[in-house]
Amino acid sequence: MHPKLNVDSRIWRWLVLLGVSTMLVGCANFSAPKYPPAPVLASTADYNYIVGAGDSLNIIVWRNPELSLAVPVRPDGKVTTPLVDELVAQGKTSSQIAREVEQALAKFVRDPIVTVLVTGFVGPYSEQIRVGGEAAKPQALPYKQKMTLLDVMIVVGGLTDFADGNAASILRAADGNKQYTVRIKDLIKRGDISANVEMKPGDILIIPQGWF
Repeated sequence: MHPKLNVDSRIWRWLVLLGVSTMLVGCANFSAPKYPPAPVLASTADYNYIVGAGDSLNIIVWRNPELSLAVPVRPDGKVTTPLVDELVAQGKTSSQIAREVEQALAKFVRDPIVTVLVTGFVGPYSEQIRVGGEAAKPQALPYKQKMTLLDVMIVVGGLTDFADGNAASILRAADGNKQYTVRIKDLIKRGDISANVEMKPGDILIIPQGWF
């Protein structure tokens, strides 16, 4: 064999081995979780829905149908009803809003009894679940009690073809912006239900792109 060809073949084999080694090291580092695993149980038993801009409220004043109506919560977080002007609804529960409407109506109606029902759910931004990155349909979702990672992934349509689902993470505002690893690929591609975890209000789910 010609000496030059022999040298070239050795260089080529060395480059191939170097490339394979680099890929193996890179894959090992990439697959290693950056954050602790998310707690399986996360919700609180005493969670109460908080009204946000965009919600719809059905305000019922007992024995006063002319004062009862459905109203949207405006972008500034306020609602306006007959005899009640510029009432702040955002950031409050339906019961808190009902008590404030009663106080305002007490100037005009004797012993008003008010019930407030939320009929359209958006919730304040601080309570919404945000999904970004390689989800099929990234979006913000209203939080629901006992909502799980699987519930969220069903709504956003699963992962894209470029997602690294097992490198996804949750940024949890309720825990002081602590970040947790979640295994979405194992959950929705392999049916590993042990990878399912509960969400908390304000969670941000980040799904990175994989390296191919």
